[in-house]
Amino acid sequence: MEDCVFCKIAEGELPAEKIYEDNLSVAFLDINPVNPGHTLLIPKAHYPTMVDTPDEVVAHLYKTAKRLMHKIQEAMNADFVVLSVVGVDVAHFHIHLVPRYFDDGLANFWPSKKYEEGEMEEVAERLRHVIGTKNEA
Repeated sequence: MEDCVFCKIAEGELPAEKIYEDNLSVAFLDINPVNPGHTLLIPKAHYPTMVDTPDEVVAHLYKTAKRLMHKIQEAMNADFVVLSVVGVDVAHFHIHLVPRYFDDGLANFWPSKKYEEGEMEEVAERLRHVIGTKNEA
């Protein structure tokens, strides 16, 4: 996709601090990190969202993310590394790998809420109705 900044990074048309690359994916440092070492892992091919991405590419990215998590944790001396798929800033499927520290002052990536009385059961029923009870995988 010609206007996609991540496609341009994958193709080497835009500079990025790449830390990993293989035939299907590339990982590079986020320019607005949550913590130093915050990495974005993308497929080289353009897929706007995770839903649009072929299963085999998603599987490859998550296997790669798992390997990178260990390396990022080691390199950054982090307590743990979290993954996040948000996809609202750039319409190219990407996985955030964020090194975290128990004392980094970040409670969560988003504020959490509480269910009102009875709401959790209603939401669960709505989801079960749409998803079904059998695993279709």
